[in-house]
This record gives sequence, structure tokens and C-alpha cells, in this order.
Amino acid sequence: MAQQCDDLVVAGVITASEPSWIAPFTGLSPCQFGMLMTALRREGIDRPGKGRPWALPLEDRVLLVAVYWRTNLTLRQLALLLGISKSTADRVVDHLGPKLALHQRKRFRKDTVLIVDGTLVPTRDHAVAERSKNYRYSTNHQVVIDTDARLVVVVGRPVTGNRNDCRAWQLSGAKAAVGTARVIGDAGYRGTGVLVPHRRERGQGELPDWKHEHNTSFRRVRVRVEHVFARMKTWKILRDCRLIGDGVHHAMLGIARLHNLTLAGKPGTTRRPRTLQDHLRDNP
Repeated sequence: MAQQCDDLVVAGVITASEPSWIAPFTGLSPCQFGMLMTALRREGIDRPGKGRPWALPLEDRVLLVAVYWRTNLTLRQLALLLGISKSTADRVVDHLGPKLALHQRKRFRKDTVLIVDGTLVPTRDHAVAERSKNYRYSTNHQVVIDTDARLVVVVGRPVTGNRNDCRAWQLSGAKAAVGTARVIGDAGYRGTGVLVPHRRERGQGELPDWKHEHNTSFRRVRVRVEHVFARMKTWKILRDCRLIGDGVHHAMLGIARLHNLTLAGKPGTTRRPRTLQDHLRDNP
């Protein structure tokens, strides 16, 4: 039995050379995984560096990081799955995680409409997290998506979870990243220049019917960012992140890139809904 365990560690269990392992462990199809590898090689990720060569080829190292984000297994468990040591798995995650980060969009067309919202990521590193409304130490991540394509275009730097979205929008750098593009958000962004739903002022009676109609249209559009969060959190590291320092930020950026990769090839992701046109026409 001991000999069999040793053979298992040496040989590993999963590998990117076997396409059947990719989808269950990463959420990417083999075709999407191949597209990711092509993009990474164009970025020069596979260039030889100084020191000892890696124990795994680039495909397996990318697989390791994707599996880590997707399953939130411990590094010791991942090491057994790929037939390497725990320290090697740790180095792969630290080295390759930042290189998988989303290339955030810097320019936007004049007619671009974006949606912003914040999401809390429970984080065990208390140096970068604080107790938040989910009663756990968390970080607040401001995520901006393209309304038409539903792709993530900007992810702000994490702030402590006790910061509200109105403050985190500016502190995270997300506000500066979108520039003058039109952005919509929920009522938590009042006073920030973000387009928010109508709200009763103090001493005011019920909202008129036309404002209720606008708010209904607004909610139907803004819910898209909630759907993005639901898809991104299928990568379970965003439910309980054990990484320290900038690790949670790198994981968020990397998962945003993987989310975009899984969504970009789906039909119907670039169609502008009629409700959005109506809302923006009535709210110039």
C-alpha cells in the first residue's frame, strides 16, 4: 500500500494532457483552456528564466492554479493530485497567479454603459480584512462589467469589508479606472456620480408611476452584475480565501479573466436589451 501511495505521488492524478480532467476541475472546456494557453504564451509566460526549471510543464501549472481557485483545496491536496511537493505547489500559485490577471480595459466608447457593484470575499488574512455585514472578516471588491457583453472590465483593489460601496468605489481605484464612462449602480452609490434608481426624499410622498417604471427597468439591467458574481463564485476560493497579502486580489483578477473566457464564446452575450435603451433615453 505504501508503495502504491508513493507511485501515486510520483505519477500524479490529473494532468492537462488528458482533456477529460480540465472541465470538471477548472470550469473551462478543453477548447477554452487551449485559448488561455495560447494567450499566455503570447504574453511570454513560458519564457525560460533563471534557476531550476519547473517540475511541471506550463499547461499543468496553469491547471494547478485554476484547480486551486475552482475547488479551494489545500496546497497539500493539490500537490498529491499533480504529483509534486507542497512547497512546489505553493511556489507555482505565488508565481503564476498574478500572471493570470485580467487585462483591465482602459478605454471605453462614448456609448458604453457599465454596471458597478461590490462583493464581499471572506478572507483569513486579517491584515487586509475587517468584519463586515456577513459577520466574517472580508474584503470588499468593486467589480465593473460591460452592460452589453456582461464581461468584467475593471476590478478595483480590495478594501476592508467594513467599507461601504460608496467609499470603496473611490478607494479601490475603480472610479478612476472607468474615467468618464456612464456607470449605473444601486442606491449605495448615491452622491458618487453613478446613475442610481429614484428614491423618495425626506417628506416626499409616494414616487410617481413613471419613476416606478424607471426603477423596474433599472433593476432588470443592474441584476446582470449579480449574475456575474454568482458565476465568479463558482470558483470556491472566493467563498473562503486562505491567501495572504495581495493573494486575494490576484485571485479576483484571475477569476475575472476565466469568467470572461467562459462567457465570451456564448451566443447572445453582446445583445443590448430594450429595457436599457428605454431607461437611458428617459434619463439622459
